[in-house]
Amino acid sequence: MQWETDITEDGVYYHKIWNQKQSLFGEWKDQAEWGNWVCRPQRLHIDWYADLCQYYATSAVNGTMYQTGSDESVRGLFTSTGSLNGSKDANFRAINDHWPVFGYATDFGKVGSKAQSSLFTLGLAQDEAVQFLGANGNRTLHSLWKSYFVDELSALSAFHNDYEASSKLSKELDAKIETDSKAVAGDNYALLTTLAARQVFGATQFVGSQDNFYLFLKEISSNGNTQTVDIIYPASPFFLYTNPELLSLLLKPHFENQESGWYPNKSAIHDLGAHYPNATGHMDGLDESMPLEECGNMIIMALAYAQRSGNTNYIREHYQLLKQWSEYLVEYSLIPALQLSTDDFAGKLENQTNLALKGIIGLEAMSQLSAMAGEEDDATNFTAIAHDYISRWMDLSINQAANPPHTVLTYNNMSTHGLLYNLYSDRLLHLDLVPQPIYDMQSAFYPTIADPYGIPLDSRNRYWTKSDWQIFCAAIASTQTRNMIIARMAKWLNETPTSRPFTDLYDTESGAYPGNIQFKARPVQGALFALLLVPQQQ
Repeated sequence: MQWETDITEDGVYYHKIWNQKQSLFGEWKDQAEWGNWVCRPQRLHIDWYADLCQYYATSAVNGTMYQTGSDESVRGLFTSTGSLNGSKDANFRAINDHWPVFGYATDFGKVGSKAQSSLFTLGLAQDEAVQFLGANGNRTLHSLWKSYFVDELSALSAFHNDYEASSKLSKELDAKIETDSKAVAGDNYALLTTLAARQVFGATQFVGSQDNFYLFLKEISSNGNTQTVDIIYPASPFFLYTNPELLSLLLKPHFENQESGWYPNKSAIHDLGAHYPNATGHMDGLDESMPLEECGNMIIMALAYAQRSGNTNYIREHYQLLKQWSEYLVEYSLIPALQLSTDDFAGKLENQTNLALKGIIGLEAMSQLSAMAGEEDDATNFTAIAHDYISRWMDLSINQAANPPHTVLTYNNMSTHGLLYNLYSDRLLHLDLVPQPIYDMQSAFYPTIADPYGIPLDSRNRYWTKSDWQIFCAAIASTQTRNMIIARMAKWLNETPTSRPFTDLYDTESGAYPGNIQFKARPVQGALFALLLVPQQQ
């Protein structure tokens, strides 16, 4: 690794640290191999160089000291003297070779009654951020900050000196989330939303230029996919709550890639790249196959955005692709073929009740999109099909003989059950397609299968569940069932034996992760904001 220590023109000390050899657009174990939060000298790096660095900065005020050097010399000096000597180690080397340390120390003088503090900034400066296959072919997108600052030191200074304003905005958002959550469903619900917010934002990155920018999202942990549609979908309540334009920016690269002819299939693409930040698409059409899932997701999210933004031009712009996806739903949604849903870890199933419901709701959503675009004939056609399908769906999907009755996991398989989380979109979009008795039936059923830490996802594995889908169900349940689900999730948060980041997949009986599956720190926790978007029973 290599480093330098200096001071900006406006008085900000900084340590700049980077790998001498960068693997541009590469990652290992979910961490970027360009830009250097972690340096792994024992690994072979592709011989690409880039202007990508980590910065560690603080204000150059009286009493501030710095030093770079080995662990023994820097920490040892401070331990023995309480100070650093301003020396700079120029012996660039592997991170585990006399462990380089980049230190600051501030002398506050004598302890008194007045509080004192120091401000420290950590930043990762990336020039080239994402590879994207869009309207102009495959191109490199730069970090958005590049459009606002002449260089990275200017960005560093602006960021460091903006602490007071940015901290104020952060606290205001925190307060709003907490207040709104408590007003809707109490302290337990606020515990969930306040923990999830930064996890969702942390999976995103603004790239492009001021006149044409995008928001890219990394799946994280379950794999490193770029812009996964069925990850954006559960995350979308957070973006709809904070700013619907963020959801539009997440969908933008999907529309651009497919409208440019880079994807050969008639259904919606699953993701824009197997490994972040490579959004180079799937020109061979061999992305993970979830055609019904992703068609429904894209149409539902497009309508959710249009309803909240009032941007009907957006619908007209993308109408032909939206209609193409809807025609896929007409053909396959009522009787789904053997395929994956978003819960791909559980494997393929045919005739999935919940997956069919997503497609049928997607058709009704398309009817509303058609009306917004002035395509009245399409609007009439799609709503007629959706209402026909939902009537037939109810005949196929409900175990009426059970006590209490409930929907089944797959058509006519009366020994099965599952969380009917796709019902949430009917309420979110104000479609009124699904009769209220279906909502009431599921709400009465869930408490009968609840475990100490929540409700199992479905009958295939008795103890697995997903936090995102539980909250989708809670958002449209009775007050009693809603509060039960939230209380058990809060209990899980307080008692889980795992030390990993906030997971969306866990065991409802023990509270642990199921096996070695790594579903940690994923942006799908944006689903926990679902209650803030729909009316709640009081």
